[in-house]
Amino acid sequence: MASPRWLTAPQERAWRRYRRMRALLDLQIARDLHQDSGLSEADYDVLSTLSERRGECWRARDLAAQLLWSTSRLAHHVGRMEQRGLVARQPSADDGRGALISLTEDGWITLREAAPPHVASVRRHMIDLLTAEEIAALDTIAGKVITHLAGTDGGFDGRPGVSDARRRFGS
Repeated sequence: MASPRWLTAPQERAWRRYRRMRALLDLQIARDLHQDSGLSEADYDVLSTLSERRGECWRARDLAAQLLWSTSRLAHHVGRMEQRGLVARQPSADDGRGALISLTEDGWITLREAAPPHVASVRRHMIDLLTAEEIAALDTIAGKVITHLAGTDGGFDGRPGVSDARRRFGS
């Protein structure tokens, strides 16, 4: 058996700082999201993903796959969101076992109200701390790792212009 390829001191430092940054950033963004809108990260992920197809339903299994969740986790979470009036679930006409999930009007309003402070938090705690060159490097790094792990770049084409959120929320 070959000996392990240990990380060099700079590689180990970068790895540890990345892990610490990710943990702190995720905690702060989640804290801000909850304080500003009352939503959890999971709520926001479901609502924002559903908004990508405004007026259309998502098959539950497709939504779960997009979120990298199990269908069981999605079913439980969507059930709680449905009770709060944020999403609607209906049986699939094509598949009696499947479900279709969509945003309700209340869900759409909640997302539209949550998005601006959420983006402000992302900017405050990360984006505005970086130069354009650092953002480009981060995008390259993230794309490379996503492609390696998922076999795709995550569906982001990298075209300049109006962001997906701005297209959906109209500001």
